[in-house]
Amino acid sequence: MSFTDTPTVFIVDDDASVREGMAWLLRTRRLLSESFDSAEAFLAMLQGHGQDNGAAWQPDPTKLQQSACILLDVRMPGMSGLALFEQLLAKGMAQAWPVIFLTGHADVPTAVDSVKRGAFDFCEKPFSDNALVDRVEQALALSQERLSARQTQQRLQSRLLELTERERDVMRLVVEGLPNKLIADQLDISVRTVEVHRARVFDKMEVKSAVELANLMRQLA
Repeated sequence: MSFTDTPTVFIVDDDASVREGMAWLLRTRRLLSESFDSAEAFLAMLQGHGQDNGAAWQPDPTKLQQSACILLDVRMPGMSGLALFEQLLAKGMAQAWPVIFLTGHADVPTAVDSVKRGAFDFCEKPFSDNALVDRVEQALALSQERLSARQTQQRLQSRLLELTERERDVMRLVVEGLPNKLIADQLDISVRTVEVHRARVFDKMEVKSAVELANLMRQLA
């Protein structure tokens, strides 16, 4: 699985002039954007077709293959930006797609609290155009980094599923640093059998040494 090479900034704001201004500003930095006039419209895009905007919704898996960030207005008619943020947190999407809140002065304390709970940042209106886009670019870089790490873990998990139970036993002891003779004693098998399983583990996990295997397993910890 790979995510798109073109990151996207999602603008969620009920004010058309804000959406248009933000889209123009992002274009000056050659950043792609998509705009939504409500939290409900954004959720509908996330879910794909055939789901309601209820507590049981699930994000369309294909959406999570792209790096992105979200510019989210705190106050909107219907579902607020904060309510949308809560749902994104619950689904793990605020980690994959960092959220930058757009807020008025009165909502700054609320936005600060949201940052403590996992939002990437907040920008108080009126905001500095350059400072905001700088933060957007940093959020997109973080999104790409997190999605890349997630995909690496998924590939490792897939390789682990290919191991037999005995190969897992041997791998565990190899990672602990035991030599073949001690592994054979602990598992009550021959040294030759350990060597065969060890070679298969290295092949399936795509490593060439015990040190490389140990480093790989630390990525799954």
